[in-house]
Amino acid sequence: MLSATMMSRRTFGGLLLSSVAACGPRVPASNDATPVAQNFLPEYQPIFDAGYNLPGIPVEYTQGVNRRMTGRYLGEQGAGTLDVDPYAKFLYFINEDGTAIRYPVGVGRAGRSFRGNGIIQLKRKWPGWTPTANMLRREPDVYGPFRRGVPGGLRSPLGARALYLYRNGRDTFYRIHGTNDLDSIGNSGSAGCIRMFNQDIIDLFERVPTGTRMHVRSPAESQRVDPENFDRGIELPPKIIDPDDIYGEEALANDRPPDFDAVDPSTLPDAPEVQG
Repeated sequence: MLSATMMSRRTFGGLLLSSVAACGPRVPASNDATPVAQNFLPEYQPIFDAGYNLPGIPVEYTQGVNRRMTGRYLGEQGAGTLDVDPYAKFLYFINEDGTAIRYPVGVGRAGRSFRGNGIIQLKRKWPGWTPTANMLRREPDVYGPFRRGVPGGLRSPLGARALYLYRNGRDTFYRIHGTNDLDSIGNSGSAGCIRMFNQDIIDLFERVPTGTRMHVRSPAESQRVDPENFDRGIELPPKIIDPDDIYGEEALANDRPPDFDAVDPSTLPDAPEVQG
């Protein structure tokens, strides 16, 4: 399990400021294992997952409050709950000891439209994605080219993991999922549910069992609980993705189905030298 930075007292953000869906398409990640000289926080290092070499999250995207951390929970939900604030752009997983792990998220219109309570009824690793009928009707230019869907893997806009929210036994089409669209985390977009850095959704996925209660804050609750972060971030325009980036020969060649039995080559012992 990836570690979280431990914080204490008042709000997470206040302590840091002095020191530091079905959802829309995004540009696919590269599966190139060539190392790049960059700095990453410990919890956002490159990782190997299902046969993929996932890149680390550069530090420019994890500045200030826009990073995973643990601290005292000051919200209004009970232990074991996922508490989502689409206005402050945070998701909390509440621990039994009164602390919570807080993850930065990106949201969109779909993310802001749901409020209240639901249940995480399904969990998927490297899920595929198909735009809903509402998405196709609302933004045909954005989603029309992808109506046939995208299989699970590096090209899927749901990233490395997805949690599926149900209410009264019915799918709400509201998802918490990974993304490689790093600019979207901490901001709002014209489409999307709840997006997380892939490192964060992988961490959260392992902590959250099916049947977990999820609460989405209203604007009034967000202002009451976390007024200093209310409506943080900016509204981003939709990203128009070239279908060739998803269905083209190069995209297909650079992707492959997830291999859940794959072993990280870096963990294997070195082969003995052969004496000539």
